[in-house]
Amino acid sequence: MAWISLAPLLPEFAELAARTEFYEIKPSPLVDINGREGMLFLLPAVWRLKGILRRLKPQVLHIHSVGTYGLVGALAGFKPLVLTPWGSDILLNIGFKKRLVKYVVSCGDFFTCDGENTKQALLDLGVMAEKIQLICFGTDVEKFKPVENREEKGVVEVISARGLEPVYDIETLLRAAVIVKKQNSGVKFVIAGGGTLTEKLHQLAGELDLLADGTVNFIGQQTGDQIAILYKKMDIYVSTSLSDSGLSAATSEAMASGLPALVSDSGCNREWVIDGQGGYIFPLSDAETLAKYILELADDVEKRKRFGEYNRQIIVERNNYYKMMARVEEIYKKFIK
Repeated sequence: MAWISLAPLLPEFAELAARTEFYEIKPSPLVDINGREGMLFLLPAVWRLKGILRRLKPQVLHIHSVGTYGLVGALAGFKPLVLTPWGSDILLNIGFKKRLVKYVVSCGDFFTCDGENTKQALLDLGVMAEKIQLICFGTDVEKFKPVENREEKGVVEVISARGLEPVYDIETLLRAAVIVKKQNSGVKFVIAGGGTLTEKLHQLAGELDLLADGTVNFIGQQTGDQIAILYKKMDIYVSTSLSDSGLSAATSEAMASGLPALVSDSGCNREWVIDGQGGYIFPLSDAETLAKYILELADDVEKRKRFGEYNRQIIVERNNYYKMMARVEEIYKKFIK
């Protein structure tokens, strides 16, 4: 198995890469994804990919994302090509970008996706239903699992593990934290993630008087192992995302870890987070409703425990990584002669 990337290998994936033949294509069009420099690197990336594929002679090329990765792969012309949209790459594009996505999709031989909304987007682009299979990315339910005998800490900790990017709407979480703080100063917020809005969100949190007393703590991007440990210490999980394809990995991991989930009404969240049983769904960008649910769960440890146990069972039964990957292997076998 080979892994071809347009980005440098992150330290947390070094062990995984060691089990594959890892290739980094550079200079990468991702260095300036929305600018002219990135476009200058597009064709060289295609040529490099073609060269790698000629040497490897793989039986299947599986590309994740129909954005830049998909465009490079489509232009390489390799068959069979399996494509997996990730969400915003196919759900949020307009204008010229949408035309590029349509071209990439037209080059695919089979598609996997993790949400009905993403499947519908593929159907709208002309993909035949029999070429699409819903497969969740899956969560390692042995790595992400509840801690036994959770100790009460005297504070209630709320965690967000989405990126600091516009689509994840962390500003709404900060504004909810202001409301919560006024009514319960024992609730603390941990924001794990990095992104282009890091400086702006830090500044906003300071203006909202959330940093000095530790109400909000930005801890930066975390590895998968670090997040798994963090979830064991947290009490409530929140996702304020404006768009999701299916169930996000972060939300699934938190649910597998036995946390109650408060998630925005986006993607397929309603199919996974059962309102009133595993958590609550709140309207997009609605800080007041989110704050209300945080305060409710902060005051009810038994409800948090009950919701968390329910969520754990959902993920074990419906989003188990090992079961999902077995289904992907069956797709590959269709193309291996």
